[in-house]
Amino acid sequence: MAKIIGIDLGTTNSCVAVMEGGEAVVIPNSEGARTTPSVVGLSKTGDRLVGQVAKRQAVTNYENTVISIKRHMGSDYKATMGGKEYTPQEISAMILQKLKADAEAYLGEKVTEAVITVPAYFTDAQRQATKDAGQIAGLTVKRIINEPTAAALSYGIDKEEDQKVMVYDLGGGTFDVSIIEMGDGVTEVLATAGNNKLGGDDFDQR
Repeated sequence: MAKIIGIDLGTTNSCVAVMEGGEAVVIPNSEGARTTPSVVGLSKTGDRLVGQVAKRQAVTNYENTVISIKRHMGSDYKATMGGKEYTPQEISAMILQKLKADAEAYLGEKVTEAVITVPAYFTDAQRQATKDAGQIAGLTVKRIINEPTAAALSYGIDKEEDQKVMVYDLGGGTFDVSIIEMGDGVTEVLATAGNNKLGGDDFDQR
């Protein structure tokens, strides 16, 4: 049976994992790293660059480099590279295609299905935009899961007694805090708050 990959499509970095032997295993990218910068660019010769190579040329070729596209998901924002406009879904799809290719190289088989995480505060439009990005990348998105829920599940909190827990997620571009209730195999986000303009990148700029 074909493997379903799990993707954290982040503002600053993205990550892809697969279940092996009942455990989630993070798949290294083609450069050997466990995370891939969520950066897309065009080289001066017009080649598309995704990940670390795009991030490296961002300083010298900033006008043809797109960063933090997740902040624009679900909006009518357009990014420009090489004189051409791209939707947030199209840019996100380029990142997803890179993660998909890395997963296929690791697994030695085609990957067509994925689960993608999103912030708990994402609107329906933002969630749909994320699914659309997956489709453009050649992935059937089986499910969109809230990031705090995914974090709680990864720590096995759902296997413990019924409880309410607080999950905080301080990422490169966003900071989110969620209260989730877990019990009877069901996980529910009760409340969420955060700042989508506060993250590690902002600390670096201080």
